[in-house]
Amino acid sequence: MTTEHDPFDRLHDSARRGSRVRIGVGAAIVLLLVALVVSVVISMAGLNNAVETFGGASDSGPVLESAEPDVLLVHVLGAVVRPGLVELAPEARVIDAVAAAGGLAADADPAGVNLARAVTDGEQLVVPRVGEVQGTDVAGETNGLVNLNTADAAALEELPRIGPSLAERIVAWRETYGAFSSVDDLRNVSGIGEKVFAGLRDLVTV
Repeated sequence: MTTEHDPFDRLHDSARRGSRVRIGVGAAIVLLLVALVVSVVISMAGLNNAVETFGGASDSGPVLESAEPDVLLVHVLGAVVRPGLVELAPEARVIDAVAAAGGLAADADPAGVNLARAVTDGEQLVVPRVGEVQGTDVAGETNGLVNLNTADAAALEELPRIGPSLAERIVAWRETYGAFSSVDDLRNVSGIGEKVFAGLRDLVTV
């Protein structure tokens, strides 16, 4: 005996199956959207961490390297046991240079040099003997002339037309490029023109 289904029952069954299909597709879309949102959140979190990592390093600014040399090279002459070139630490003083040259000779005049003065890279240090007038004194002068390689800013300001700013430029040039090899090197210092140089030529030495 054949049972005939009510057309309305078939319609209801079809509607129920369609509803289940729509629910299944909708759930898949929701899951896809959730996965997409999670992926975006994870990506943004990773990007933020990278920005913080690299950004934090740059916030501190560039690391400036010191222009100060690791070793000072000083030429020690005069009344020392072993005259010649000596290597010293950056914070070394005249007494360290003399010690590196073997110490004072028997006829040395200790009062002829300032043993407490800081030395500079490339300078020539002359230790006088008793009775000699040469050598470098506390003002950075040699034989009455201001030594461009040893004089500090205060001593340089004693020169004509040399104010605090120009004295600092001379010291900065010396620290950047090394010792002055000749008086003519003063022309390379910004602010020293021919007129200023002409007034300094006979008052300075290296």
